[in-house]
Formats: sequence, structure tokens, C-alpha cells
Amino acid sequence: MASQRRRQQYHHRLQRLLPFISAISGALLILFALLSFLAPPPVDSDHIRHLSSSGRGKSNRDLWSSRNSKFYYGCSNASSKFQRAEAITHPNRYLAIATSGGLNQQRTGITDAVVAARILNATLVVPKLDQKSFWKDSSNFSEIFDVDWFISFLSNDVKIIKQLPMKGGKTWTLHTMRVPRKCSERCYQSRVLPVLLKRHAVQLTKFDYRLANKLGTDMQKLRCRVNYHALRFTGPILDMGEKLVHRMRMESKHYIALHLRFEPDMLAFSGCYYGGGEKERKELAAIRRRWKTLHVRLNYSLIFSSINLLFHVLEISNPDKERRHGKCPLTPEEVGLMLRALGYGSDVHIYVASGEVYGGEATLAPLKTLFPNFYSKETIATKEELEPFSSFSSRMAALDFIVCDESDVFVTNNNGNMAKILAGRRRYFGHKPTIRPNTKKLYRLFLSKSNMTWEEFASRVRTFQRGFIGEPNEVRPGRGEFHENPSSCICEDSDAKAKRDSGPRKYGKGYNPTRKDVVIDDQNVDEPEWPDTDDGEDQKDPLERGLFNGTGSDYDGVTSDDPELEELLSD
Repeated sequence: MASQRRRQQYHHRLQRLLPFISAISGALLILFALLSFLAPPPVDSDHIRHLSSSGRGKSNRDLWSSRNSKFYYGCSNASSKFQRAEAITHPNRYLAIATSGGLNQQRTGITDAVVAARILNATLVVPKLDQKSFWKDSSNFSEIFDVDWFISFLSNDVKIIKQLPMKGGKTWTLHTMRVPRKCSERCYQSRVLPVLLKRHAVQLTKFDYRLANKLGTDMQKLRCRVNYHALRFTGPILDMGEKLVHRMRMESKHYIALHLRFEPDMLAFSGCYYGGGEKERKELAAIRRRWKTLHVRLNYSLIFSSINLLFHVLEISNPDKERRHGKCPLTPEEVGLMLRALGYGSDVHIYVASGEVYGGEATLAPLKTLFPNFYSKETIATKEELEPFSSFSSRMAALDFIVCDESDVFVTNNNGNMAKILAGRRRYFGHKPTIRPNTKKLYRLFLSKSNMTWEEFASRVRTFQRGFIGEPNEVRPGRGEFHENPSSCICEDSDAKAKRDSGPRKYGKGYNPTRKDVVIDDQNVDEPEWPDTDDGEDQKDPLERGLFNGTGSDYDGVTSDDPELEELLSD
């Protein structure tokens, strides 16, 4: 009887809500209709592509190396004040972590886990890789990274063991907990250490971006030792990766590696519009509906879900706004036009690391027209050679990582984890050219490209890309995510600079070159707009504020509570 009354009350309240739900649904339909009219038509690029096919942009710089790289080098040795692990590690303190996301997001977690163990004076258990998220890769740590090298290389910094020891004939029971994003040293000491002292064995879950960006110099250098030296891929991955690099070198002396993020899932939640008309809108809307975070159920939260969806549409579905603010990845064609304008000719060989590209071959066709020498791991290796890796997304990503890392020029159309980690790694190992599009300014240029000559277009691209090609000192120390800008681990070669300064003077006797003349060389015209990332101890990570704003990313977007969606979009 009571249950019958509750059902009647439920249906009565639901009937009262239906008018509100209908009104909101109607508002959404009207809004989508308005947006379809406001969306700018796709810009015809045949004009500029025809002009670009006849030549390349004129550049007065070396396209394949950084002009000032010889004056800087990676430096990550510990200072004399940094005590050895055996002196500071306390017995019965074990830290385990469970990583999260794809290969590169997990790499940042592993790097930070070593530093966290050092902060807590604890023994680190070899990290557990994420095997359950969107990527669904069953690989463990030792199948991706050389675990013995990892333990040995870091033996002076942190004690690392492969598994928890036995206690009274039984394995330690792990106490699981999660720390806030961007947790500082003080945060670890106040939140984790008391639990560790009581429980002795603690596992930190979903360990991604759980350590502050700004740390002391010795801790930052430890990060570099882990990321750039201790984390070495296994023999089979290294061998296959080097084989791919060798084949690219057999094709050409130099090659460009392009990390291309243009997957349907990513575009669906980017709030960006690429000129595909109603077909594009319907396809991307269908992808959004598949994710459980946007499923709307007929219950008491329905009206609130509808209101949130309305605000979401108002915020990100302005197709012009997102691109105008530089928050959208460049299309494959736009990347190709940018490279041609920077001086790379049609004879240049390009290796493309990407997942499924939205639109398939039709989307890639303009890029292939601009750069016919177009390769991927699938085109330069046989199916049999890739078979040991092809069922594991992290191992396939590791192969792309190696080829991109060894390239003469690395280009990205996004600012995801792989792009950031490789940018930092290439800075550390000699400032190899790394091109990141100045999306905010390039978008406006692409809109008007059909109204100018190729020479004018190319000149403007070169102007806008100053400060975005991987030269030393393009970004001030401490700005942006440390994994992308490891300034604490970049040292100046004073001897090389002294020799340069003692050579023939371009401007005559008595001229003292300024810092801008010597180092930046006109590159710091437009510094990337990276925020300072550690404003507060418990500050939410950018990935929690917006999917495309990950750790200082340029791509803001819809906020989600779905960890799988977050991981898909960030790596």
C-alpha cells in the first residue's frame, strides 16, 4: 500500500516536471538550429593549395636544427646535498601507485611516483599500469619498460622493489587512498605520511598529475632522471622502434614526425567545427550520445541534466569561438600548409603517428597532396613485424614515441600528453626542433588565406610561429607543465658561449650582444600562453577543469566526470 502511494506521488511529481523538461528541450532545438545558421561555411582551400604546390615558404633559418642548441644541454645530476636513498629510506614504509590513462599519461605518473616516494622516505613498489581504462591494454610495467634498469638506475635516489615483501608469511595489505591533483611536498607529508606511518603500506590510486608542478631543484632533477634516463623501453620495443627509424633514414636523410590528434571521439567533445556541415554535426553528436556522461535518464535529475546540457551547448557549441580562441587542433591540411609555409618542401618525408582520423582518407588527402612522402608504422613495417605489438595500445604508442623522438623535426597539432612529454624530452636532449602551432593566430590566417598570395600567407605563418618552433628560451623558466618545459634540467654551456662571443664580431668592435641577440634570436615574439600551474596546494588539475585544458594545454573544452573520456582525450 505504501509503495503504491510512493509510485503515485512519483508519477505526480514527474508530470509536474514534464512542462519544464519540454521547454528546455525546445530551447535546445532552437539553439541548435540557430547555430547551424551561424556556423561559418567551410573555406575553400584549393586556391592556397594550388599556390603552395609551386613552391615553399622562404626561410632564413636552418630547417633541421636549432640555431642556439649548442649553447645548452640537459643536466639532471643530483647536488651534493641530495642524500643517497640508503641514508633516508625508512623501514616498513612502502608506497605503491596505480597509474591511469594511456602510455604517456602513465609515464608522468611513474615519474611523479618516484619523487613522491622520495618525499615520504619510502620504498617504492614498481608501479602498476592501468589495464582497465578506455585503452584496455593488459601490459604490465615489465612488458613496456626495462624494470631492472629502472630499479638499478634510480638505486641512489629511491629504493624500488618489484613486489611487497612478506610479513609473517603473508603479503602486506595495501591501504588505498587518493591524493589531490597537484599535491605539494607539504601535502604529501600532511596527508599521506600519517597514514603510511600507521598502515606501513599505502597505494595511491588514479595516480596522474598528483604531484605539484613546482618543486625544489633537486626534486625536479630527480623527475628528469626518471623520465629521460630511468624509463627505458624493453628490448623488443626498442629494437622495433629503431628498425622503423632506420627505414625512415633509408628513405631520406631528414624526416619530420607528426603527432596527429584528429580522432572522432576527441573532436566530438572539442566544441570545434571543421566545415563538414550537417553530416559532421550529426556524426559527432552521435558519438557524444554514446558516452554515459551525456546520457539523460528520466528521473529527478533530468531537469538539472537538461539545464547543464543547455549551458554546455551555449559554452562550447559556438563553432567559431573555439577555433578563434585557439582551442582547437589544426586539421591535417592546415598542418601541411603551415609546414610548407615554414619552408619544408613537397620532397620532405613525413612520419605520421595517429589514431583513427575523422573522415579517414578524405581528411588526410590534402596533407598527402602537400607531402606525398607520407609514412606510418603500418606502411614501413609488415603486419608480421607489428603483430607482437598490435594488440597492445601502449606498445604501439611506444613505437610511435621512438620514431617521433628520433625525428629531425617533431610537429604536433595538439597539446596532449605525448606532445608535451616529447617537447620536454627534445629540449633536454639538445633542443631538437619541435613545432607547436600558434593556433589562435593561425586560425584567423586560415580564414582569410584565399584572399592573399602564397608569399603573403607564408610570410605571416613564419611571423606567427616565432616562439613556437623549439628554440632555447622560447618559454620562461617555470612556465607551463614541467614535463614540457623542464627548465631546472637545462643548463647553459658557458664555454661554448665564450668561444662564440670571442669570435669575429658581426657588429664591430665594442659591441656587446644582448640576451635577445645571442639566445632568443627573434624567437620570443609570441610566448605560448601557458599558465602557472601551482597556485594552490589542492588546486584541481586542469584535466579536472576541462578535458582539453590538460596541464596547461591550449585546448579547453567540456568538463567531464567520466575518467575514461578524460583519459582518451588527454593522451
